[in-house]
Amino acid sequence: MALTRVSLRKGKSAEYKQAILKSLYTAMREVFDVPDGNDFMVIHEHEPDGFVYGKNYLNIERTDDLVIIQITANDTRTMEQKRTLYSRIAELLQLEPGIRPEDVFISLIEIKQENWSLGCGLAQYID
Repeated sequence: MALTRVSLRKGKSAEYKQAILKSLYTAMREVFDVPDGNDFMVIHEHEPDGFVYGKNYLNIERTDDLVIIQITANDTRTMEQKRTLYSRIAELLQLEPGIRPEDVFISLIEIKQENWSLGCGLAQYID
C-alpha cells in the first residue's frame, strides 16, 4: 500500500502533472511491488509565497521546478529497494515530464500495516 502526495508550484499543465503521477506509479510498481490499481496519489499546488525550499541545501542547486514527493508506505522494504526507488523516480521524472534530478525531493514515511483503512471503516490489512 502507498499513498503519494506531490507538492509543486502552481502553473504546470494538466499533462505535466499527469506525467508526474504516471512516473511515480511506474517506479513504485517496478521497485516497491505496489499492486495494480493501488494508485492513490494527490497533487498539491502552491503559490510562490507558500512554497519555500533550500535552494542550495547539501550543495544541490534547486529551481522553482522543484517537486516535493511524500510517499507513505508499509514498513516492509529493504534499504536497497528504497535507494532504487529514489533513483528510479528521478530517472523517470527526468524522462517525462522533464524534471531535473536536482529538483526531485522525496520523503518516505513508513508505517505499520494496521495503520491503514482503505474504505468502509475497516482495517483491511489486519482483518
